[in-house]
Amino acid sequence: MPIVTIQVTREGTTPGAASLTAEEKAALIRGSSQVLLDVLGKPLDSTFVVIEEVDTDNWGRGGLPALEFRRRRAAQAG
Repeated sequence: MPIVTIQVTREGTTPGAASLTAEEKAALIRGSSQVLLDVLGKPLDSTFVVIEEVDTDNWGRGGLPALEFRRRRAAQAG
């Protein structure tokens, strides 16, 4: 029984969205399950997929909170 955990930031993929859509989550579940079937032969009904949406204030990069890291990177690029 494989368990797949997918972590994504809670930002959504379209402007103004606060999270992934139900359709996007369904596609992630379907795709992950299909990969395990194709690669490991695991039946779709024995694969569990968990999607965790992480708030931007709960992760960081480069020693900084995520949003601050992005601000600095944008300032350097612009």
